[in-house]
Amino acid sequence: MSLTHFDKAGRAHMVDVSDKDDTDRIAVAVCHVRMLSETLSLIESGTAEKGDVLGIARLAGIMGAKKTAELIPLCHPLPITRVTVDLAPDAGLPGVRIEATVKTTGKTGVEMEALTAASTAALTIYDMCKAVDRGMEVGGLHVALKDGGKSGRYEAGA
Repeated sequence: MSLTHFDKAGRAHMVDVSDKDDTDRIAVAVCHVRMLSETLSLIESGTAEKGDVLGIARLAGIMGAKKTAELIPLCHPLPITRVTVDLAPDAGLPGVRIEATVKTTGKTGVEMEALTAASTAALTIYDMCKAVDRGMEVGGLHVALKDGGKSGRYEAGA
């Protein structure tokens, strides 16, 4: 096994995907933001000082997916065909669970776009609520599902 983003001399480079076939691809990334129960109540009631926390975090996640190639140096810019960011309040955490799904038809996968979407949504929640809860914790960021391309399907925990 070798790292694909390094050439034979050990220099970083963008992987050449020009000979790969276009295939339908999907990736799902998840994470969570743990917070005080009182902070979660503010989010759920819609009374957070900065507004609709979940709505704005959803939009931020979508924007994050679209900007991934600008943020991660060796990522290919991709024609994303769909991005969804689902945010679910969870009193048992307490906090918000985030799931980002990204689709494309292309030569390379969208795992980085899904991870960027989920983490951008999480950071937006932190930003919007930090005035009342500086102890929030973003965690659990990982690819839960990836499908398409030569390497096929991956499901975390499967």
